[in-house]
Amino acid sequence: MAPPPLSRLLVADFSRVLAGPFCTMTLGDLGAEIVKVERPDGDDTRAWGPPFVGDESAYYLGVNRNKHSIVLDLHDAADLRVARTLAERADVLVENFRPGTMERFGLDEPSIRKVNPALVYCSISAFGTAEGRHLAGYDLLVQALGGLMSITGPDSDTPTKAGVALVDVLAGLFATVGILSALHERDRSGRGQHVEINLMSVLLCALANQSANYVLAEQIPRAMGNGHLSIAPYDTFVTSDGTIVLAVGTDKQFGQLCDILGTPELARDERFFTNEMRVRNRVPLRENLERALAAHPADYWTKALTAVGVPAGAVNNIAEAFTFAEQLGLQPIQNTQDGDSRFGRQVASPIKLSATPVTYRTRAPRLGEHSANIRRWLAKRDARRSQATGTR
Repeated sequence: MAPPPLSRLLVADFSRVLAGPFCTMTLGDLGAEIVKVERPDGDDTRAWGPPFVGDESAYYLGVNRNKHSIVLDLHDAADLRVARTLAERADVLVENFRPGTMERFGLDEPSIRKVNPALVYCSISAFGTAEGRHLAGYDLLVQALGGLMSITGPDSDTPTKAGVALVDVLAGLFATVGILSALHERDRSGRGQHVEINLMSVLLCALANQSANYVLAEQIPRAMGNGHLSIAPYDTFVTSDGTIVLAVGTDKQFGQLCDILGTPELARDERFFTNEMRVRNRVPLRENLERALAAHPADYWTKALTAVGVPAGAVNNIAEAFTFAEQLGLQPIQNTQDGDSRFGRQVASPIKLSATPVTYRTRAPRLGEHSANIRRWLAKRDARRSQATGTR
């Protein structure tokens, strides 16, 4: 089997928490060698629990596989020199400090580029490097300021965050795309470049149709519970024993839904004849659908609707979701190749490559686990460079 696509790529990972580590984990899955630089007390997420697995938090373990950990105190001159040597040798550097922090240590992009012109340097911030450079930001705050909470929840009076740090995850993915694009350009031109990602811009972009509704139609979206602004029926509905999701996106699917429910007349009703009319008349539509759905339990309707191609399903909890994925043959859980069954059980990457598949080489590292080896390796590299340039 061919090696993974990013083999022999060295990534200096100065990031912590989620957005940066999610990005570098993805690069690591694709074969890159990740050196995770941690301060003496470690990545913040090492303490974010419960739940813990042994003395490590599940949060930390979930986004730091395929990495090596070195502890460096950037306030210490000797450690700072090690950090600089790493940055000068790296193909990619990822950092998510507040803007200006890396500059204070001489690890900023212009300083490192003088020595390493091919470096792809990725900076992730909360609110960018202009007027928002001094603002600290966690995912929750960005969800609030970026508008996501205003469209999430049962109604406009109950702003609700997403159930996962969604903006951080999306920022990590956008950072990965930016890095891979910059590497592709480097292959062509030999030049590195600065990739900048900020959570606020990521969220505004990821709001997709909701942000487009404002930008193009000057319509400010509002929270609608599980409903959809522009599609109906596209919501949760009550059956005889619980809740079912109906995600009906076409007129054909709506006709099939009505046939299965035993209410074909609804598809001919002028109030529901097109999606636009169904959206305008969503209240009577729900009343009619739930009256029919009350005849049978959710599982009955799921099987009957799925059989004819109407998107329908239960509202699973996380355990049920993994079970369902396993039933589909998606292999949602993978074990790392280092044989550490306790810490190496991982959520699978969704990236499937036929010739150069992702790899799950090692569990997340213990704090400073590889410090000695990395220091020795960098010292040798630094010595060779000094001899070649005639410096000390």
